[in-house]
Amino acid sequence: MMVNCCGLLTANKEPVPLKSVGVELEVRDHVATVVSTLNYENKEDKPLEAVFVFPLPGDAAVCHFSATIGQTQIVAEVKEKQEAREEYDDALSSGQQAFLLEESEQSPDIFSLSVGSLPPGESASIRLEYVTELAVQADDGLRFCLPAVLNPRYQPQGSGGSEGASVQVTSVPASLVPYSLSFSARVSSPRPVSKVESNCSLDPLQYLNPEQTQATVKLAAGHKFDRDVELLIYYKDAHQPTAVVEAGQASAKPGTLMGDPVVMLSLYPEFPQAVMSSVASCGEFVFLLDRSGSMDCPMDRSKRRETRIGSARDTLLLLLKSLPMGCYFNIYSFGSSFQHIFPKSVEYSQKTMEEALKTVEEMGADLGGTEILNPLKHIYSQPCIPNQPRQLFVFTDGEVGNTKEVISLVKKNSGSHRCFSFGIGEGASSALINGLAKEGGGHAQFITGTDRMQPKVMQSLRFALQPAVVDISVTWDLPKGVSVTVLSPPITALFQGQRSLIYAQLTGESSKAAEGCVTVKYSLAGHPSQNQLHFSLKPAEDTGLTVHRLAARTLIRSLEMEERERRGEQDKGVKKKVVEVSVQSGVSSVFTAFIAVNKGDGEAVQGPLVRRNVPTPRLMMMACSMQRMLCFDPDSLNGHKMIKQSVRNSSLRSLSLHEDCYSALQCDPEPCGASRSIHAALSTSRAAAEPACKSKLKSGGSTAGLFSNLRKKLGALKNPHQMPPEPQDLLSSCNEDCTEPKQTPRDPLLQLVSLQKASGCWVLDPALAAALGKTRKKVEKRKPSSVNQEVWATILALIWLHGFKVDAQDEWQLLAMKAVSWLRAQNASCVTECVEAGNVLLGCNVKKDVLGL
Repeated sequence: MMVNCCGLLTANKEPVPLKSVGVELEVRDHVATVVSTLNYENKEDKPLEAVFVFPLPGDAAVCHFSATIGQTQIVAEVKEKQEAREEYDDALSSGQQAFLLEESEQSPDIFSLSVGSLPPGESASIRLEYVTELAVQADDGLRFCLPAVLNPRYQPQGSGGSEGASVQVTSVPASLVPYSLSFSARVSSPRPVSKVESNCSLDPLQYLNPEQTQATVKLAAGHKFDRDVELLIYYKDAHQPTAVVEAGQASAKPGTLMGDPVVMLSLYPEFPQAVMSSVASCGEFVFLLDRSGSMDCPMDRSKRRETRIGSARDTLLLLLKSLPMGCYFNIYSFGSSFQHIFPKSVEYSQKTMEEALKTVEEMGADLGGTEILNPLKHIYSQPCIPNQPRQLFVFTDGEVGNTKEVISLVKKNSGSHRCFSFGIGEGASSALINGLAKEGGGHAQFITGTDRMQPKVMQSLRFALQPAVVDISVTWDLPKGVSVTVLSPPITALFQGQRSLIYAQLTGESSKAAEGCVTVKYSLAGHPSQNQLHFSLKPAEDTGLTVHRLAARTLIRSLEMEERERRGEQDKGVKKKVVEVSVQSGVSSVFTAFIAVNKGDGEAVQGPLVRRNVPTPRLMMMACSMQRMLCFDPDSLNGHKMIKQSVRNSSLRSLSLHEDCYSALQCDPEPCGASRSIHAALSTSRAAAEPACKSKLKSGGSTAGLFSNLRKKLGALKNPHQMPPEPQDLLSSCNEDCTEPKQTPRDPLLQLVSLQKASGCWVLDPALAAALGKTRKKVEKRKPSSVNQEVWATILALIWLHGFKVDAQDEWQLLAMKAVSWLRAQNASCVTECVEAGNVLLGCNVKKDVLGL
């Protein structure tokens, strides 16, 4: 019999109880309602408690939780968390069935679901519902993400939270997840749906009406849990300012949040073109790069060569080349510790840019865990430079456990900087990435699947170089007798084309034909501006209580943040208010939980209760190569279950392999005889193996190749009593494979960009000629005689970018603008002649005005 050694079976070989997950998504304009159904079945002969830890979007408002057992449906209530836990424990101890859903105290995008006292042979169906707003992307698409992957969260020593690491995540390689996923979506909007795209295979989009304002789409069969499910929804004439007024709940008391109408305003500010085309020539740009082990994972499974850290290095090259002369900058990187290139931010020049790029080229994913709090504290402790607004760019795969602590620190320092955040790869914490940008007055981007990091990051740099919008105020003009209570925190940042949401409670009576008006005033580059939106006070139909729940979630998150800031004070009023809003609205919070108890016919479930942790899918990444190396065919090995114990303290651990390789491969913790021998052999070889391999890894050696011979030697152990290889043999295996991989040719665009000087110009040399695909002799021969070499080289580089890389214009636009500014400053004659000669040389047909000259 094949025995699976990767944590899918319990110690007694019983199967885990979660059988299937079904998800139905309904999108109305930019608001999504998600209904997830989780089906459990207990095939054991004992009653079970199943615990499933799973991710949800960080800004989701969880608003319904129910369980169906046989013909009985039990709808959960929201109660204060400790009270709910006690009720759950009491129910289990008295043999009743109970269900508990609670949010992690460390991060609002992790939930724990406990299914208690499921009798032998019984099935249970859990229904979970949440609502969320969809974020606007750079290309005007709306992004929905169903987090199917929960990466392990790195929990720094001593970080706050009473619960902390008590949420135990059992995770397995994605291909071995024992439950299936079905997913369908229905999209409707006042405007036509132009397309729906996904990182997963979809069945074709089906339109439901001739106007194409309604459509459905399904996930194709056979989805593997190796990625989050991401949908990008595009409407024609997207993103007009809108207002939706929703009637209060008939059963709720007027004057309360749920009893009064609530309005949701979606604002899309339009800034004057003259202001938008100007780019700031000042600022302090601080780049904070994650160098934890998980950054060594591939960006995309289909292109395994490009790692997250490699893509981040290329992106830093583009960023550094695009910075304006006269600004200041510094680069920090972090893992278990942190480093910075300069003791404090330095002025941007050719010398400092070259020094930074040299260090960036050597950066690897070799700093261990993901402790982002200390580098942030260090950055904020540095005094700001007068007249150089601080702009912080954070790159991380978002696998931290102390999310709320990090976001609180950013909010505390929000007056001194803007924070732009980038979530890299599947499973990045949406709560962390969105929270950093929201509290830091910046903009968040997610880079997953086949996305290129560079265009998204450069869009954020353009935002950062735009003048900051200041003096933002919102005023309301409502009919007599109607008052407004704004539930959203004040708007602190506005960006061109980006949505700002405001939720407000409307109290009082008005005629159905009445109108309201909201005015947003702000100052941009010294110019006072305003945008107005008129809206009807007549409630929309068919929205249910979606807007109320999103408003409640917004208020709850603001109050939770206030409570964390006041922690240590004796005032319990804020926590009490959170519980009150949460219970009244039926939306979960960090201080409340959903509890359902089946009081049923009063018959107690008999027998001792067995706890089962349901595994969560984890991206394969490097864990898959470790798995192939260590998870042998159990038939041939007679049960060698040698993962965690054998690896945890061995030389493999010392080679900076990231955390995923160990906890992803959940196995029987009791190693058998041979595996203990192997463990001993590996431990013995640790001291010798470490220096031999660590330097190779640091210089870019392949960790996957590192173990190929080692795997062969370990795999030859067909007999559990056979002696393992000698330590020196294992070491030689390491050394044989610790060779540097062949250098992959550099992307031609990055090759050309790397040659640009900080001032914006290029120099005529053999490297530039090679990047243009020509010899130096040919390049020099075509140069008009009256033009200096740098002007000629710079015009050639611009022609090449426009002629061959126009599809990547988002990536090089800023550095090209810098080159054009440099050319103008030279007052060069014969520009027209240069452009004509350059076109002939490069085989292009780029007009002078297209170049910006």
